[in-house]
Amino acid sequence: MHDLHYLCSRNMFNEKTIAKILLRTTVLCAVCLLYFQHTTAQTQSGKASYYPKKFSGRKTASGERLHKDSLTCAHRSYPFGTLLKVTNITNGQQVVVRVNDRGPFRKGRIIDLSWGAAKALGMIAQGIAPVTVEKVNELNIPFKPEDEIVPKLELDVADILEGDSTVAKWRQ
Repeated sequence: MHDLHYLCSRNMFNEKTIAKILLRTTVLCAVCLLYFQHTTAQTQSGKASYYPKKFSGRKTASGERLHKDSLTCAHRSYPFGTLLKVTNITNGQQVVVRVNDRGPFRKGRIIDLSWGAAKALGMIAQGIAPVTVEKVNELNIPFKPEDEIVPKLELDVADILEGDSTVAKWRQ
């Protein structure tokens, strides 16, 4: 507090300016802590519910329209576009969904799924299912080779110079 009075007495800053700086710094630190806390906590467990078919066509919080067969979800804190792997604990079925909405707003639930994602998890009959949610860091496409294989082409320059080219053979 002594430093605050010293700065104010030197006419470097007034008390309102310093209070604004402290408030902004506090808010920035809180946002950073929430962001890093969320990125370090990669898995969540809880209950999942799903949107009924009649919600198809409604706008989501991201602005896009909900479609019953899309593999999308609502989550409270993950950014829009984040891919999440949802696993139904009861039957072990998994699905990868994309966050495009905010929610759920019912106590005890961690994610709202589209009807298509709920069908893929086998939870349509129950309505609510225990799930684990993990952030997908890298989307692994099935059958995608890890290293690109580039074919080697061997061209014999001597054949081309001598007139023994493939084009000449083709024209014959």
